[in-house]
Amino acid sequence: MKNNLTPINICINGMGRIGKSLFRLALKDPRLNVVWINELKPNKKNIAYTINYDSTYGSLEKRYSVEGDYLQSGEHKVFVSHTKDLSMLDLNSLAVDVFIDASGAKIDTDILASMAVEKVFLTHPNKQADCNVILGVNEQELLTPSHKIIAASSCNATALLPVLYAIDQEYGIEYGDITTIHPLLNHQKTLDSGCIGSSDRDIECNFEFGRSATQNIIPSKTTTIDACSLVMPQINKNTISSNSFRVPTATVGAINIAISVQKSTTQESVEKLFEKQQNEQHFPIVYNSYDPLVSSDFQSSLYTSIIDHRFTQVVHGKMIKLVIWYDNEWGYASKVLEMVKYKL
Repeated sequence: MKNNLTPINICINGMGRIGKSLFRLALKDPRLNVVWINELKPNKKNIAYTINYDSTYGSLEKRYSVEGDYLQSGEHKVFVSHTKDLSMLDLNSLAVDVFIDASGAKIDTDILASMAVEKVFLTHPNKQADCNVILGVNEQELLTPSHKIIAASSCNATALLPVLYAIDQEYGIEYGDITTIHPLLNHQKTLDSGCIGSSDRDIECNFEFGRSATQNIIPSKTTTIDACSLVMPQINKNTISSNSFRVPTATVGAINIAISVQKSTTQESVEKLFEKQQNEQHFPIVYNSYDPLVSSDFQSSLYTSIIDHRFTQVVHGKMIKLVIWYDNEWGYASKVLEMVKYKL
C-alpha cells in the first residue's frame, strides 16, 4: 500500500484511444507515472506522434521523441516494447506497480494473475476478473486484498450504472429501457465496405458496421446492460431492454433512460436526489446540467454521469425519464485512473 505522495508506476498495454487518454491524463497527476508502454505496432516514432498530436483533444505542449527504446519528454522517460506474449514482460525491471490493459484484446487471466505487479486493471468488462468495478456503485470491492485483476467495465456502463443505482436505492427499479447514442469507433469504416466481425461480442459478420460511419446513424445492439449486471446483478436483460445508435461524432456519448419504479416520486424529488449525490460524492461522477448545451460542450469532462435536466420527467409518478452525457474516452479513462489511485 502506497501513501498519497508515492508515485504509482504504470505500464499501459495498447495505445489506442483509451490508452492514449490514460497516458495524457496521467501526465496531469503527480501520483501517476507511466514508465512503460507495450504496443504491438513496432514504429516508435509513430507511437510518439500519436501521443503528441490528437485531432480531438489537441497537441501536447511538451512533446515526446524517440531515444533508443524510450520515448522522452524532458525528464520523463517511458520504455516501449512490442511484446505479444505478456508473460515475457519483465515488469520488475522498471518497478511497475500497476498494469493497465487498454488493448481491447482477450487476454488469458492466468497470465495477468501471474504478473509481478500489485494490480491489473482491464478497460473492459470481464467475467473472469476478480471483480468488476464501477465507481459510485461498488468501489469498496477495490479494497479487497485478494482482488488483483480488476475490470473497469465499459464507458457506457460507467456512465449509466451510478444513475440506476441511485434510482434503485431511492425508489426501487421495476423495469425499463435505455438507448445509447455512441460516437464512432476505430473498427468502423469511413466509407461503405465489407462486414466487420467482433470476437468480443461473438459477431462473425456485422453488416451495419461495414457501412460508412461518417454518413450514417448506425443501429446496433449494446452490451451495456450485460456490463452493468456484472456489478449489479439485478440490472440485467430481464429488467432493462437496450439498444444503441452509432453517430458520426468523434467523442461524447449520451444515454436515454426510461425507468419504471416501485415508489412514487416527482420530478422535483428526482432532481434533488441527484443534486444531493453530486454534493456528497467522493469521485467526480454525477453532474447536474440545466444549460442548453450540446455534445461537444461535455468533451474532456471528468464527470461521467452528466444529467441533462432539461429532459428529466416523471410520468404518472412511476416512470423516470433522464438523459445523461459522458465523454466515452477522456471521462472513462479518468475513472480507470481514479480506481488506480483509490486502490494503491
